[in-house]
Amino acid sequence: MKNIIAVFIFLLTAHGANAQQKLVVTAKISIPTMQGQPCKERLEQFLKYEEGVTKAVVDIRKKIVTVTFYTDHTNIENIKTAIANCGFDADDVKANEEVYKKLPTDCKKPEDRPGYDPKKPKKKN
Repeated sequence: MKNIIAVFIFLLTAHGANAQQKLVVTAKISIPTMQGQPCKERLEQFLKYEEGVTKAVVDIRKKIVTVTFYTDHTNIENIKTAIANCGFDADDVKANEEVYKKLPTDCKKPEDRPGYDPKKPKKKN
């Protein structure tokens, strides 16, 4: 009986140690269509609910999102697809067109905004 209990405890301990070995990865993804603060907040909020993602930080100036995630729950391709499904290009994955059309005007590329004039100089902040 003691041997059975000892084996049972060993198995539980071994299983618990194995469960703690989750690999966490941080990746940078280019988001060239990122336009400003409202878009940054929108994407960060969206990625909060993506399975396996523990952190997402958008750098508007560099147009990059840094994502930290568990590799046993998701992968970089799934995250890029999620970003595209939020309406933004992600590296080589293009934004979902239907979702992009529904984005607020401030989150769209300048050339897709009403009244865009390519000859008009850009405003400097």
